[in-house]
Formats: sequence, structure tokens, C-alpha cells
Amino acid sequence: MIFRPTKFEGVMVVETEPRRDERGFLARTYCEEEFAAEKLNTRWVQQNHTATLGKGSVRGMHWQAAPFPEIKLVRCLVGKVLDVVVDVRPESPTFGQWHAEELSAENMRALHIPAGFAHGFQCLDDACELLYLMSEFFHADLARGVRCDDPSIGITWSLPVVNLSARDAGLPRFHELT
Repeated sequence: MIFRPTKFEGVMVVETEPRRDERGFLARTYCEEEFAAEKLNTRWVQQNHTATLGKGSVRGMHWQAAPFPEIKLVRCLVGKVLDVVVDVRPESPTFGQWHAEELSAENMRALHIPAGFAHGFQCLDDACELLYLMSEFFHADLARGVRCDDPSIGITWSLPVVNLSARDAGLPRFHELT
């Protein structure tokens, strides 16, 4: 695996190195030793699989608050997405800044997202499926979010934002978090 840092400490793009032959490929997508060497999370207690229909559909921006903040490892299995993180740590010098990566079944990248980052994605195909590894169990009372289309964050989505859930459309604006 190849680990590519982003502008945020701990937000890391994980590139696979598939071995291909006439039958297909084999790619290591996780190795505890390699993740530990990069000082990334190695404890995963839950795995989630999501399917999203419709180009432009957005899920997010979500995170889980203390005392059980989530670390995520996100991979696209079907289609392609623009995967986005926003720093929601008030004490951080990059508070309110965002970063995006294209994840796809073709490029086989994953994104390691540390605690303190909102996460969301936009489906860039007619259908997309993502697989998440989670460091903490889900606690509904700790679920948090912020509007994906908040101009104060200024995420540049690849397509017009469509098909938000009622929950996501009702999330607070960034300035309401502080």
C-alpha cells in the first residue's frame, strides 16, 4: 500500500497496489502493521456498506462527537464518488477547511479519516457503493452533522447537489456549531 498525506494530519489517501493476471486482481486493502507504521488507526469495531442512487446525490456531512468519536476508513466499491472531509475541531488551525478525493472502484483508493472531521460524499455515477470501517460503535445521541452546501465552508462539489435526505437538508450551518 502507498499512503499519501493530505493537508490535514491523519487524513490519508491509501492507494492499493493490485497484482493483476488473466483472472483479475488481488489487492491488500488493509494491513495492521502498515497502518501502525503510519500512525493510523488499527482498531475497527464496525463495518458499514452504503448504496447511493443518482448522479449528484450527496450523503453528509456527518461525524460522531466525544466521548466516542469515530475514525473512518472509506472505500468505493461500485462507481465513483467525490469524498469530502471538513475539519470540525474548533481548536484546529484548519477548522472549517475541507479536502476532497475521488474514490472509485477503478482507482481502488481509500480515505482514512481521523476523529474530528465531518465526512460526506457525492455520487458521480448513476449508482455508488461505499464500504466504511469504523473505529467506534454508532451512538445516535452523538451523531452530528453540518450542511453540505453551506457557503461558509464552500465545498466545490463536482455536480449540482441533489437528493439530500430530510436529515441532511435539516442539518445546521457551520456557524451554528460554534
